[in-house]
Amino acid sequence: MRYEEMGLTEGDFYSRNFQKGAREDTLILNLGPQHPATHGVLRVIVELDGEYVIRAEPVIGYLHRMHEKMAEGRSLYQYLPNMGRVDYGHALGWNWALVGAVERLAGFEVPERAEYIRVITTELNRITSHLLWWGAFTLDLGAITPIMYAFDDRERLLDILQMATGSRLTHSSFRVGGVCTDINDKFVAACKEAIPHMRARLPMYRDLVTGNTILRNRLEGVGVFDADLCRRYGGSGPVARGSGIDYDVRKTENLSIYSRFDWKVAVQQAGDSMARYLVRMDEMEQSLNIIEQALASLPEGKVMMAKAPKVTWAVPKGESYFAFEAARGKAGVHLVSNGGKFPYKIKLRSPCFSNLSLFAEAARGTLLADALAILGSLDLVIPEIDR
Repeated sequence: MRYEEMGLTEGDFYSRNFQKGAREDTLILNLGPQHPATHGVLRVIVELDGEYVIRAEPVIGYLHRMHEKMAEGRSLYQYLPNMGRVDYGHALGWNWALVGAVERLAGFEVPERAEYIRVITTELNRITSHLLWWGAFTLDLGAITPIMYAFDDRERLLDILQMATGSRLTHSSFRVGGVCTDINDKFVAACKEAIPHMRARLPMYRDLVTGNTILRNRLEGVGVFDADLCRRYGGSGPVARGSGIDYDVRKTENLSIYSRFDWKVAVQQAGDSMARYLVRMDEMEQSLNIIEQALASLPEGKVMMAKAPKVTWAVPKGESYFAFEAARGKAGVHLVSNGGKFPYKIKLRSPCFSNLSLFAEAARGTLLADALAILGSLDLVIPEIDR
């Protein structure tokens, strides 16, 4: 909080003189919904007293694709590509959430090799998502160079993912009961070459950006979320782990085969924008560890269950919920089926809605420049689903 710089106590700052509409000398400013402030589909109404934020009100809904409603008129295989549009940064995380909900409802067992392929490709996709965030975030803060390195490394990994998924960005290679195609020796070799390359890059990222005095002055002590605030708003992912909450769906729910590998949940205690930054940087290193171990123990076998469901397959009657630890937090799919070819209802739980809710509280009393740093530290991809 920066009210001290105005010569005020916290109580004075939130007194009647600083309430909405109480003063004539405050300024209402719209951040977004265009670049460079909010990246396209988010508007934030900001009330300012000079350079200080009195109120920040996020407004969403500028691009409304009705993802949840569309599920009611499509078979699950027809609907699966929508997941890459809910979060283009980590499409495979959402792929997994949807097929996982169906497999849980139907009681399907996924072949072991398919589980390994899911882990490898999803963790590669996590790294590409964090690289996208890192480059864009530092660019928002005024640093141009880092995004060049981020996209250089990201393109290398996207080329590898394209070998396995057939697409560059909105990947959709998971299927109910496995994955659509097997990986080959070329894919494995490319992964084994990319891992040491990325490991060599991470120290350079720390020297170039993480240890930079300017970055630390912009992020340390700015936008502090304590653990209680995260819990009250349902914050998850790096946002919650940056506030000391040791919660990761992959570990907590013993998801898939993640327990077979030696890796740690990245947690920071400070709760500020720098802590959230450090969590994502640590997560890239942990994802590399997971991928390396998965490649080393990759089993032979089928990548789809026997008698895999066809396009016209009717989902068994009932309901299920499946959550996956996506790059931005807990991505959940609640599936309700009446036994027909189309789902009766699908409800999507995007971590970005909950994480965005934290911004309104954290931004109050900060400088406008700090508010933009807080917003960027949340790594928001605003999905166009039914709200």
